[in-house]
Amino acid sequence: MRVVVAGSSGFLGSALVTHLRGAGHDVLRLVRRAPAAADERGWDPPAGKIDAGALDGADAVVNLCGAPLWTRRWSGARKQVLIDSRVEPTEVLASAVAEHGIPVLLNQSAVGYYGDTAGGPHGESAPRGEGFAAQLCERWEQATAAAAGARVVLLRTAPVLAAGGGMLAPLRPLFTVALGARLGDGRQHMPYIHVADLNAATAFLLESDVEGPVNLTGPTPATNAEFTKAFAAARRRPAPFSVPRPAMRLAMGELADDLLRGQHLVPTALSGAGFEFRYPTVRAALADTERG
Repeated sequence: MRVVVAGSSGFLGSALVTHLRGAGHDVLRLVRRAPAAADERGWDPPAGKIDAGALDGADAVVNLCGAPLWTRRWSGARKQVLIDSRVEPTEVLASAVAEHGIPVLLNQSAVGYYGDTAGGPHGESAPRGEGFAAQLCERWEQATAAAAGARVVLLRTAPVLAAGGGMLAPLRPLFTVALGARLGDGRQHMPYIHVADLNAATAFLLESDVEGPVNLTGPTPATNAEFTKAFAAARRRPAPFSVPRPAMRLAMGELADDLLRGQHLVPTALSGAGFEFRYPTVRAALADTERG
């Protein structure tokens, strides 16, 4: 397939491009700077512009655009950055998909769409939650409405486990010096997915007939305590501590509420379509990211 990828410059986007090319796909990357390579085409989301010819002959568009969600407190200004970096580019790409008659749009979203799903496990039919993250994901997904006639897949992605980036990057130094800790009481479920499974699932969805929301999360749910224990074991360090809820709220503000909220989710759509995970448990995923 000829696949156009927006948001390809970051860690996850670069990994996906490499995976798709390894699977034999022809990949073009949309970049906001001046194109500097043969596989790059320019675009300017605020201006609603995409380089002429960038989408010619495309079989699919994958949109991974969005400023990092969990790296800092959600001030009013930060919330606006998170909204603008997602909704506007998605509207531009969705309109272009319809205009060029491109049959497939895979659009990034996040498990932040869901609220507290502690009574799970829940699949994609779980309702939208409350709070900023859920509202952001809803607006993000609604921005794909302009892709009339295309098969649209909403990639509700869990925090990604990887050796070179993802959610483990800021945690690894703490666990290395035995300062890893459970969040609150640790009983809340936290979704996860290994980067290899994320890339394989995205490639799988390009050629499947699945549409609508898809949970990109590991098939065996884990609690925060189970994650902490598995990560500590993989790092060969103890993790005896916990961070009390009040301390998290003081340090992180509204963001702490999302980290402490249980999300007991499973990938119903993916599993139902026959996708097989390479790393089906958090222990297996972390053993791979931390080996060596």
